[in-house]
Amino acid sequence: MSQITFKGKPVRLSGNLPALHIKAPDFKLVDKDLHDRSLHEFQGKRKLIATVPSLDTGVCSLMTKHFNEFGKKHQNMLIVTVSADLPFAQKRFCEAENVHNVLTLSMMRSKDFGKAYGILIEDGPLAGILARSVIVLDEKDHVLYTELVSEITQEPNYHKALEVLQGNQGK
Repeated sequence: MSQITFKGKPVRLSGNLPALHIKAPDFKLVDKDLHDRSLHEFQGKRKLIATVPSLDTGVCSLMTKHFNEFGKKHQNMLIVTVSADLPFAQKRFCEAENVHNVLTLSMMRSKDFGKAYGILIEDGPLAGILARSVIVLDEKDHVLYTELVSEITQEPNYHKALEVLQGNQGK
């Protein structure tokens, strides 16, 4: 079981991020049109899955907009942001912030995604929503990179995640 901090105070998570090189767990999440979406649908593309507590917070908003800018230039790769926000709120955020290169998905119908990926916050004031993380998957959904941001109010290592997504790590 992993632990992060929220404003310096320890917070327990439901488990651990998936290990490198394993096949990522499939999921069922909800898109802005209230359709169920699964990881399996996106095979054949490299993917970056960013998880955030809520798009209504400054850091989550910055993170999503940062990945959106990358997505503008790399349309052959899929950028997904997952949060506990309702799809209506996600859609409103994307329209207001001109975010059109990130697929936002909600865990409104089930917390199974958060449990399977080990990032569901189990205690503290944010219990029941997702920790901040980045997961990069290859075309066959194998885990290439993970980052669990240790302090939820901080941003991830964008450079490293995007380098791995593009296949440039170690080059």
